[in-house]
This record gives sequence, structure tokens and C-alpha cells, in this order.
Amino acid sequence: MDSTERITQYKRFVASTTEDVRSILGEEIHDRKVWKEIRHLFFEEIINFNTRNIAETYFNSVFRHCHRENQKIDAELMFIHPTVNYPQSRSAIPIFNTIFIVKPIRNAISQILHFYQLNAPFEDLDRDIDLITEEIHRMFDTKARGFKSMRLELIKSLFFRNKCAYIVGRIVIDHQVQPFVIPLLHEEGGIYVDAVLMEQKHVSSIFSYSRSYFLTDTDIAIEMVEFLHSILPNKALSELYNSLGFIKHAKTEFYREFERHMKRTEDLFIPAPGIKGMVMTVFALPSYNMVFKIIKDRFAPPKRVTERIVKEKYNIVSMHDRVGRMVDSHMFHNLVFDRHRFSDELIEELKSTCASKLIITDETIEIAHLYIEKKMIPLDIYLAKADDSATDQILKDYGLAIKELAQVNIFPGDLLLKNFGVTRRKKVVFYDYDEIEYVTDLKFKNIPVAKNDDDDWMDDTWFTPDLNDIYPEQFPPFIVGDPIKQRMLIQHTPEIFSASFWLSVQQQLKDDVIISVLPYPQELRFVNKCKKESKVRTRSKVA
Repeated sequence: MDSTERITQYKRFVASTTEDVRSILGEEIHDRKVWKEIRHLFFEEIINFNTRNIAETYFNSVFRHCHRENQKIDAELMFIHPTVNYPQSRSAIPIFNTIFIVKPIRNAISQILHFYQLNAPFEDLDRDIDLITEEIHRMFDTKARGFKSMRLELIKSLFFRNKCAYIVGRIVIDHQVQPFVIPLLHEEGGIYVDAVLMEQKHVSSIFSYSRSYFLTDTDIAIEMVEFLHSILPNKALSELYNSLGFIKHAKTEFYREFERHMKRTEDLFIPAPGIKGMVMTVFALPSYNMVFKIIKDRFAPPKRVTERIVKEKYNIVSMHDRVGRMVDSHMFHNLVFDRHRFSDELIEELKSTCASKLIITDETIEIAHLYIEKKMIPLDIYLAKADDSATDQILKDYGLAIKELAQVNIFPGDLLLKNFGVTRRKKVVFYDYDEIEYVTDLKFKNIPVAKNDDDDWMDDTWFTPDLNDIYPEQFPPFIVGDPIKQRMLIQHTPEIFSASFWLSVQQQLKDDVIISVLPYPQELRFVNKCKKESKVRTRSKVA
């Protein structure tokens, strides 16, 4: 996949540069004076770059690879804090096209779709122009009365992910800004506009931390990120860099955001709420929207995984299509914290579960290896407090999450509710990866028929599963013990409890059938919004 190639390409370049630096420096590789001079010379070299921020992150990556045995963040020798007001970096020509909206609006919409040179024809361009125009008119009626000016600003590059291309832009009404995003899909009949997204909550989902990185043409990353931030002001800059595939610089921005938060707050890190995991020790800062996860020194039975396997699973997720159902994470080595920000309870828990990963002094706690990811409400805790309506909706989304993960070849392994979280937008996301498997590697079977009545009354099963055997009929009582919640779950997604569903998904995956799971609600699609068959035909291939 192109996205995987892009991620691994960065690693290959860093490894190659590191090898060259080691060869040139020899024994001076650990000389701080030498590295101060290297940093100064590098700074002078990139001072006029429009992409200085990305270059500084690349320097940091090489520096840390040159010091693998001691990968602490070193503010004196690395570019930890920005060296310039990056927003000054600008291209001579704007990254977006501007269209001033005047009546008839249809002319402006036609102009939009003609901006982008595509290698396939539209299925019905006039129809799609009409549909977009109607959406704009609806917005006029509800939000734009009495405006003085209105314009559309559309990023010149398309955003590609899976089977969808997105035209990403914004509507500026006087001085108010709102998103304007057009998803384009392509089937046998040609390209067609699937929807128009003009609400932050829908566009935010597209750029979610639980989705794969976009492929888009980005010359100056800060310009693109600033544009996106104008329509998604609640997104951290690190999230937006991450969504564009600048995952290492996203990590740099994240660390800067984290440092700023620590300076502005005084609360203590505490053990994360919820059932303790068998593989990870998890802690959190009440005022912060992230959690911190450390692999334990020992895993309680029946866990059979090793630390190496756990790390491999997290790496799989970072490369895989997360389809909006798996949270992305930042991995850090040798991260140093202020000891005084840790509660006594947490320090004792860390010592008892992952002491080999810690260096504790009177002033600091250094953690050798940890993952930092978005904080969510554990699904079991959410359900314990939810009313019947909320329970029904979230169990429906849980079942949908399992289906969508299956469609991108991921089986969570451990389906317990505690391994899933609920986002602030009430979406179920998976975050416990130590037992994930590819759907194509498993054997989904129906439970064998009992040979006699005695078998039915046995405490244990009357059959012996082989390695990788999965019996979906056994899922409901394993997932949730409450019979009422079981019925809710089965009612919404009965297919995931049948071996036939999983076998059919396996076959699709083996046949290289790409199933696209759209990141916006089905009801926003024109195929579902429009009642007249003459306008939009049924398109059942897109999930």
C-alpha cells in the first residue's frame, strides 16, 4: 500500500542518514560539543526553508537513532521547541482556490467540480451539481441570511483514502468559517459526489485519530494544517499533522502540547479508572485528554503473549487501516516525568507491575517505553451508567465496530467490553491490541452438534478446539453477562455471531474485494437523502 510505503520510507531515510553520521563522526558520536555544532550548522542550513518544522523533526529522529542506548529528549541538542514562528512560512501562491458565491449558485458549483482533473468521467455531472447546489441553498436558508459576502475556499489537492477522494474546503460567510467537504466515489459508471459535509462533527470524524493517514500533495505542511485548523479548531495540531501522514512531526507537536499542558496544570497522574489490564499498566492525568500505557513485566494467566508480540501488534495497528475503530498512539522511549506529579498510589502500582521500565530518582521518573493515546470512557464503565436508550445505541455501535474491523481484516481477539472505549462523539473504538489477529488467519466454525444428552450438560465443552478455532455463537455471553444487554446486542448485529458471516468476510478479503467504510453518517449520503430515483440510483457496494 502507498500509505505503508510512505511511513516506512521515512524510517529508511532516517536509518540511512544515521549510518552516514555514525561513519563520519566515529568516536565523536557521543561528544556533546560536536552535536551542539552540528545542530547550529543544521539550523543555519534550514533557516530559509518553508518546511523548517519538518526538517527539525527529521534532525531529532536522526539524533535519537544515533543515541539508541540513551534516547532521552535533550532540549540542548535537539529541536524540542520551535525555533521560529512557523506560520511565517508561506508559499507564494495560495494552496486553495477561491470562488465568490453569487447567484446563480449553480455556476459556482460547476466551477468547483471542473477544478479537479480526474482520470475518469463523472457518472452524471449535472445531477451532482444540482445536488450540491440544493445543499448550499438549504444552508442559505438556515445560516446565511443577511450576509454581505460569501465565498468558497477549496484546497487544490484532493485528499485520498481507501476508495474515496475528498474535496476539502471552507465556506466563509462574512468573517465566519465553516467546513465544506465533498466526498467523491468511483464505481463502474464513473465518479459521483456522495455527499456534502458542512458540519464540524462530520468533518472531524474524517480527520479522526482513529483513521488512516491521507494521501495528499502537501508542499508546506504548516499551511495545510493551518487551513484544516480553521475548519476544525478543536483539533490539536498534532492530530492534524498525523492525519496528513506526518506522524513523526505529529509526535513532536504532541510533545510540545503536552509540555505546555504540564506547565499550566498542577494535578497528579493517577491509575486510570476501570478494570486493570493483564498486559498494560495504564495511568492518566485527570485534566488531560490522553492516557499513558506501559507494558507490564509479567502477564497474568491466561495471557500467552510476550512483550515483543505486544510491540508487534501495536506496530501492525500503526500501519493498518484503522477504519475509525482503532485508536492511534504515540510511542516514546526514555520519557522523563516530574516525580512530584505522580500520586503515591500510582508510583506503587508502577513499581509492582513494570519496575524494569522505570528509573526513579527523588526528582524524576523515567519510563523506558510507553504508548500515549486518546483518553476514552471504557465501554464497560459507560454501560454501567447509561440509561436503556444510550445502552441500546452504544451496543449497536459496538456490533458495527466489530463488523467494520472484520472488513479490514482485523479480529480484536479479546471482545470484552473493557477493551473498547467510547469517544466524546459516542463512537465505540477498540484500544487493546495484544490479541488482535488477521481475520484471514483464523478458522471460524459452528459449534458441533452434541453427540448425546450428557454432552449438553457438561460444564466444559464436549469438543476440543484447535489452534485459531473461533466459534462466534459463543460471543454473546462472553461479551456481556446481562441477558437484556445480550438481546440488544444480538438484535442489532446478529450476523457477527454466525460463522457464515466471518467466512464470507474471509472470502471477500481473499478475493481482494475492497470494502469502503465511510467516515460520515449514512443518512448524509445523497443516495439516502434523495427520494427521487431519477436523481440518484442505489449504490449498495459502499458500506
